[in-house]
Amino acid sequence: MNLNNDEDILASLNRLFEKLHQAGGNNQGSTINLTLVAPGAQYVNHIDTQIFGADKSQKPKPASSSTTEPPQLPEPLATDEAMVLWRKAQKAGLVDENFQPKISRTKAAMMAHVMATKLGIRNKWKVFETFWHRQNMYQDYYDAVNQQQSFEVEDSLKSIFG
Repeated sequence: MNLNNDEDILASLNRLFEKLHQAGGNNQGSTINLTLVAPGAQYVNHIDTQIFGADKSQKPKPASSSTTEPPQLPEPLATDEAMVLWRKAQKAGLVDENFQPKISRTKAAMMAHVMATKLGIRNKWKVFETFWHRQNMYQDYYDAVNQQQSFEVEDSLKSIFG
């Protein structure tokens, strides 16, 4: 199957869900959760839940911040000291409630560098690339360093993180 754009992908998923609903009949049922992660981009969020083959009166609970599990932070980013930095980053609007960046790739790379330096993380790019579902953050950082505003951004980040 050739999927060339988002509409093709969504149409294919809808056809799959329809077939799964039609194939239902047992009472145990199954659930499919879709999560969108764009290549080279940040984690987006849970986008849909489908239940098939079960009692249709059992509807999934809507996702809300009070019922969803907190994101699994990698060990170096889950320390008490790191949590202080995450709270500061959230307050400054740099990351969302799942600790995913709300800023450009270059600024996020600079933030990762500043946080890793403060936390003493040696393999910072691997840690942040895995957690943020990104690639080439090393290059993003060096692109940022070569931009005119990089010193202002880094100074701003250092003042946020104290």
